[in-house]
Amino acid sequence: MHYWIAGLGFALSAATPQEEPKLPDWMSGCWEQRSGDRWTEECWMPPRGGIMLGNSRSGTGERVSEWETMQIVLNQENGDGPVVRMAFLAAPRGGDRTMFAWSPGDLPGVAFFNAAHDYPQRIRYWREGERLMAETSLADGSKPRRWTYQRMTVQSAFSASTVRPRSLTSANPPSMRIVSGVVAPLL
Repeated sequence: MHYWIAGLGFALSAATPQEEPKLPDWMSGCWEQRSGDRWTEECWMPPRGGIMLGNSRSGTGERVSEWETMQIVLNQENGDGPVVRMAFLAAPRGGDRTMFAWSPGDLPGVAFFNAAHDYPQRIRYWREGERLMAETSLADGSKPRRWTYQRMTVQSAFSASTVRPRSLTSANPPSMRIVSGVVAPLL
């Protein structure tokens, strides 16, 4: 499977040599989608050292039903195959990572593919104004599952938890800042 993914990334990069991958810094921050008591939260650290780290969780009320750790990496090693120029790595419930190769295209945002995976085969992110949009689907775009995220507010970030932010002092510097009531990473 690794060779096929690398081959896809290599073939796509050879088809468009003028386009260099760029980590999607516009995804940075914490995002949420809510519908009644159902929710999904996704947080992405800003790019540093050729990598973005992300986490996601979904649930109903206080129950978490799904969670995942993610990475978007430039120049990802791929076993004995060629280096993938930019890769999305996902590990649902902390299990084995699955790699998806970046593919430049005509659609806005960023898209990653792995046609050898059962589902999803395509992972795509883009922005619509202040919203972060996400979609998983089969490689041809069929069977889509979409999320429309808003930036997480301080109120929603702490409403589902008994944990409250401590005072911000030099003894406990924040990794997040609050801008106009919105939780955002320190840049």
